[in-house]
Amino acid sequence: MASTRKPALYSYFRSSCSWRVRIALAFKGIEYEQVAVNLIKDGGQQHADSFKNLNPMKQVPALNIDGITLSQSLAIIQYLEETRPNPRLLPTDAKKRAQVRMISDHITSGIQPLQNLCVLQRVGEEKKLEWAQHFIANGLHALESLLQQISGQFCVGDEVHIDVLTGHRVWGLGSVCLWSLSPVFLTDPAYTQDRDNHWSTSRLWS
Repeated sequence: MASTRKPALYSYFRSSCSWRVRIALAFKGIEYEQVAVNLIKDGGQQHADSFKNLNPMKQVPALNIDGITLSQSLAIIQYLEETRPNPRLLPTDAKKRAQVRMISDHITSGIQPLQNLCVLQRVGEEKKLEWAQHFIANGLHALESLLQQISGQFCVGDEVHIDVLTGHRVWGLGSVCLWSLSPVFLTDPAYTQDRDNHWSTSRLWS
């Protein structure tokens, strides 16, 4: 099913949503081309008509693959999982799959949108730090409680799954659940590859 043409990933180096897609692509060994979309420069390049045609939500990432363009990082990762299942990012056990999706949604729906750039811009300079800290702390305390019940070496059991990708930058928020997520950054080659690529290219995008 995979196309012979390389996928094109539209992303921004500071975007955690873009990070998780890049890690999924690296984890599955999928070669792709990166197209930089600077969310700050020129008032935000995501507002350009050329990008709005790709993603009317004016958000990164967007992935052009197999003749279609997908947005929303979890939808992209799940498409990769369904079309390129090895190595897998979802466990075979139905209960564990549900737990992986629960953790993923907890982060991507319950924490991240409330401290996203477009939200903080609406909140305003004076209140944005207090706003972000409140929702991040609230979400991470809840996440820690969940992980104490279900985690193994990683968030759910002892394998890397989609939930770990969604939480890969939780450490950057001063997470109270660092103990559960940190092994990914120390041991997983997909993360270290993305980290090295990130730091080698980010200077060109700032």
